[in-house]
Amino acid sequence: MSHNVDCVSSMSIPRKARCRPKRVDVDEPLPKCARLNDSPTDACFINSPSPPVPHNATAVQQGPSQIGVYLLLPISDRNGAYRALDVHSGGESLCKVFSMKQYQEKILPYATLPAHQNISSIVDIIMGDCNVYVFFERDYGDMHTFVKGCKKVEEDMAARLYYQIVSAVAHCHHSGIVLGDLKLRKFIFSDEQRTLLKLESLEESHIVKEGDDSMSEKHGCPAYVSPEILNTAGTYSGKSADVWSLGVMLYTLLVGHYPFHDSDPSALFSKIRKGQFYIPETVSPKAKCLIRSILRREACERLTAAEILLHPWFREAMRRDCVREVFPTPDQTVPEVPSLQDDFCSFLC
Repeated sequence: MSHNVDCVSSMSIPRKARCRPKRVDVDEPLPKCARLNDSPTDACFINSPSPPVPHNATAVQQGPSQIGVYLLLPISDRNGAYRALDVHSGGESLCKVFSMKQYQEKILPYATLPAHQNISSIVDIIMGDCNVYVFFERDYGDMHTFVKGCKKVEEDMAARLYYQIVSAVAHCHHSGIVLGDLKLRKFIFSDEQRTLLKLESLEESHIVKEGDDSMSEKHGCPAYVSPEILNTAGTYSGKSADVWSLGVMLYTLLVGHYPFHDSDPSALFSKIRKGQFYIPETVSPKAKCLIRSILRREACERLTAAEILLHPWFREAMRRDCVREVFPTPDQTVPEVPSLQDDFCSFLC
């Protein structure tokens, strides 16, 4: 059975990864998304890839640097990520930097998880004196940026993309991995045509022991957080919380904004706890059915990720695809909601 990286040795270094002497340390470890009891803006606004700075300080954009044969270029809208250009071959990949102390924990899920076409894999690792540089396949943008910039979205296109998203999550759940802090930004396009998606990040995931997916951590982006995380003082089902986030993604793809939105975090969390939302009439009946089957306030009532893949909405979309090849139809226009635009931009995760 192949994995996203080869089995980890005693030092947790994939056997195929090439380890070279460090040339330049370029960054601090990736910061985590703020916990829910921290300032909500910390968890939602787009940050630069520079190390975290105090709120009153001015962040300084880092320039290019080199490690081994790679030229590292900061990506302005991807916190902690770098374009890595091979100076010999011209090939491009994505680089993430971890401290020597934490990198084994961060890459362990990649070594544990069997390979999947919708999940990114590690292609190279370079050991430095203080940091470890982990390289992934290149991408062509993320779903968060794609949805934010869309003016028109076909429901059938949303079905094709969403199926790939759910497939990645279902594979992780089946393999005993809970993702946590699941959101559109974590899915990237692996082709220039933007038709193929991959789950880009496993660094915040949890490996389930003996089938128990109980979680107690409460950090993530407010728009995607599930009611039980807000209401539970103890533990909650990590897989069910992932599924709730999948529901938020589906709604956002089809409607153009989050199902729960408010400029005031307290009001936002209150709406999430109630679990009440409105689906526009422009959304098809089967898509409405799927959204309502996922965004259930009671975690035990939600579909699992594997069950979502069996929903007839996907079959209906594939059937329309076949018809469209013979009888082309105009794109479906996503309704714009000007009054909600400010709220949507304020809680982008």
